[in-house]
Amino acid sequence: MSEAPAALTVRNLRVGFGTAEPLVRGVSFDIAPGECLAIVGESGSGKSVTARSVLGLAGAHARVTADRLELGGQSVLGLNDRAWRARRGRDVGLVLQDALVSLDPLRPIGREIADSLRLHTTLGATARARRVLELLDAVGLPDPELQVRKLSGQLSGGERQRALIAAAIALNPPLLIADEPTTALDVTVQAQILALLERITLGGTAVLLISHDLAVVSRIAHRVAVMHDGRLVETGRTAQVLGSPRQEQTRRMVAAIPADKPRGTRLSPAERRDTPSIPGTSAVTPTGIPHDRTVVLEAIELAKSFRRPDGSRQLAVDNVSFALNRGSTLGIVGESGSGKTTTARLLLALLAPEHGEVRVFGQPWSAASEKTRRGLRASVGAVYQDALGSFDPRWSVAAVLTDALGVRHGQRAPQTTARLRSLLDEVGLAATVLPRRPLELSGGQRQRVGIARALAGRPEILICDEPVSSLDVSVQAQVLDLLDDVQRERALSLVFISHDLGVVQHVSDHIAVMRAGRIVEIGPAARVFAAPQHQYSAQLLAAVPRLST
Repeated sequence: MSEAPAALTVRNLRVGFGTAEPLVRGVSFDIAPGECLAIVGESGSGKSVTARSVLGLAGAHARVTADRLELGGQSVLGLNDRAWRARRGRDVGLVLQDALVSLDPLRPIGREIADSLRLHTTLGATARARRVLELLDAVGLPDPELQVRKLSGQLSGGERQRALIAAAIALNPPLLIADEPTTALDVTVQAQILALLERITLGGTAVLLISHDLAVVSRIAHRVAVMHDGRLVETGRTAQVLGSPRQEQTRRMVAAIPADKPRGTRLSPAERRDTPSIPGTSAVTPTGIPHDRTVVLEAIELAKSFRRPDGSRQLAVDNVSFALNRGSTLGIVGESGSGKTTTARLLLALLAPEHGEVRVFGQPWSAASEKTRRGLRASVGAVYQDALGSFDPRWSVAAVLTDALGVRHGQRAPQTTARLRSLLDEVGLAATVLPRRPLELSGGQRQRVGIARALAGRPEILICDEPVSSLDVSVQAQVLDLLDDVQRERALSLVFISHDLGVVQHVSDHIAVMRAGRIVEIGPAARVFAAPQHQYSAQLLAAVPRLST
């Protein structure tokens, strides 16, 4: 029996831009039909550049060379743009992380999916419409006849991602490239997308998966290639690479996975800083974080609704109550749309509740005037998911932090510069970043600056809304360790909101599970994870991908 050619063959791929050193340096691999190969690595390692080069999308100014670059045994080296357009969709499909950006916001998804059928097949309009419905049904989108007429902005994150996958597989390409396809999705939708990718692979399609989530990779990938500094440093069967990694880079990535790591366990190899004693604390947790039973933040029967386009109202937060003790961390988890971020905005008094109230240190917070709140504002800090979007791109790091200190521009005294250096040192950044703008920083550096900005006012409470969801596993580990250090040193109280249950399990003392605007379960983290009391909590935990080797 003759062996089918590899769906993708790459030999000695090198990709560079301008006169700088190549970002991809001599990468080689094969993917067989029906096989899933995952390329993992930190941000900047060259994963996405490799994937885009395979598609001819490295960029107009990219220098792409290879000894062999073949799709289904046919060379694609040197193809021009017109030739590549004929290949994309037919020979290889692409699924990107951000489906909202990838889909045309002005066209119904049915037309978006039908485009490749119109361009690459002889199917008539009726046959194309029938095929689109079949595709939407195949990717598990409910009510295809209804969904086909919707714009991408009218779909949830999981629905958009399914529509994007439907468009990518419309022509049954033998190879599908999925670049971080589940990063922005909550755990239950992520599980559904992974099951879909598994079915696609079982059907004979080869899948090149780009991901920084090793738990996701361990579930669906047959083989893993670890990328570092533009090179593949370790390749092999998934169980071997993740279960018994040979290279230090791989071992660090595996050690950085937070799921099932006890509270206070170090995730990154950095040395723990000396912890000063903090007066006035009555107890110390097993993790070394001072705490007492003083309630510093209290939500009392909070409710908030928003008006829908049709004029009706959607209840986003419904009778939410909890208390946060000094020095402790409350994790809030739930699917997209469960009310987590709206709750955070209510806690920060960025939204006014329609019912109930928020109290800080026992004093009115949400019900107080902004003038009254101003005296307490410095006590409540915030760290956001999109650090880049929360900065003025024209400002340097020095300007961002100076503003957070309440110092007017142009009036920076020597003691202010010393304070800036101290803030950066606290979050593990060198003073050399002070003149740089946010776009000149890596994702991890930007998030550290975001934490430094939040700490500038010496807050006692920190509201963290998805602070690590956009970071690769190694940088995520560093930021989580940083938050742990800062909490220990300052006796900070944290509300930590995330869709990543592995992260929340690692950082939290107590956990609140939200669904449809309500808290359906709240309790000690160890108890909630070991023996969830609510059926929905159990369903969430069952959907969490775990590192299996």
